Amino acid sequence: MTDLSSAASEVAADLTRASVSNAEPADYIALLKPRVMSLVVFTALVGLMIAPAGIHPVLGAVAILCIAVGAGASGALNMWYDADIDRLMSRTKGRPIPAGRVRPEEALAFGLTLSAGSVAILGLAVNWLSAGLLAFTIFFYVVIYTMWLKRRTPQNIVIGGAAGAFPPMIAWAAVTNTVSVESIVLFLIIFMWTPPHFWALALLKSDDYQRAGVPMLPVVAGETATRNQILLYSVLMTPVCVAPYVLGFGHLAYGVVSAGGAAVFLALAFEVWRKRDGQPARKAAARLFGFSILYLFLLYAVLLGERLLNL
Repeated sequence: MTDLSSAASEVAADLTRASVSNAEPADYIALLKPRVMSLVVFTALVGLMIAPAGIHPVLGAVAILCIAVGAGASGALNMWYDADIDRLMSRTKGRPIPAGRVRPEEALAFGLTLSAGSVAILGLAVNWLSAGLLAFTIFFYVVIYTMWLKRRTPQNIVIGGAAGAFPPMIAWAAVTNTVSVESIVLFLIIFMWTPPHFWALALLKSDDYQRAGVPMLPVVAGETATRNQILLYSVLMTPVCVAPYVLGFGHLAYGVVSAGGAAVFLALAFEVWRKRDGQPARKAAARLFGFSILYLFLLYAVLLGERLLNL
């Protein structure tokens, strides 16, 4: 009887230890994908600042915080669902769930709580149009992209990229309570920028995606088709990036930066298309990937700078 009680106590202790998370605050921050969140916050801030109306600074701060938290919630739910493939890729195997620092159910609860809270607060404090757009963005990223498209089609990033393009539109709606042509253009800039940006990375990480069974374009269609698509989308992206200048809500500085940067982007995309083998090909993809981040930042930074300087 004593042995049975002792064994039961040991089992109970083991279950208790298993239910105690080893997560630290930094692990929960990592679940939010802070690097992605920083881009979300910046593009949303630009959308908020250049919208043709005013918003109380406190409400503006609440809107940006809710958009950031909603983006972080999407990242946590993405990591919860993708934990099985994250374990297989060198780029993601150190994330909190595959590394064993956060349990999947904790990440799920964390993501759902932040999702509901960010949408509710944005709706109650600012307006329900922006809250609805935020809710749709979270749904789109988690359900449409992560659960449906990512593992089923090589066009996953083309369609799924919409999720990352919504933040400036949400912020614009927070100020104006409308969706306008200008906010749609802000959306389209990121939407068209996403495929060449991520396909350049996919060329560098194709072995990871193949090991995890993710049908990224280089894995399914091959590197030649991927290079063709990068060049095509780079060409299609150019008029969209210049559109704010044409429509008048981007001024001379924006026109110069958008057109000049697009020329560099196209040249780098052409290099990716031209260089097909070995280290030169990898270097060309890495250069395009790096410049693409800089180019998007510059586009939004110049729009913000022109507004702050009243140009």
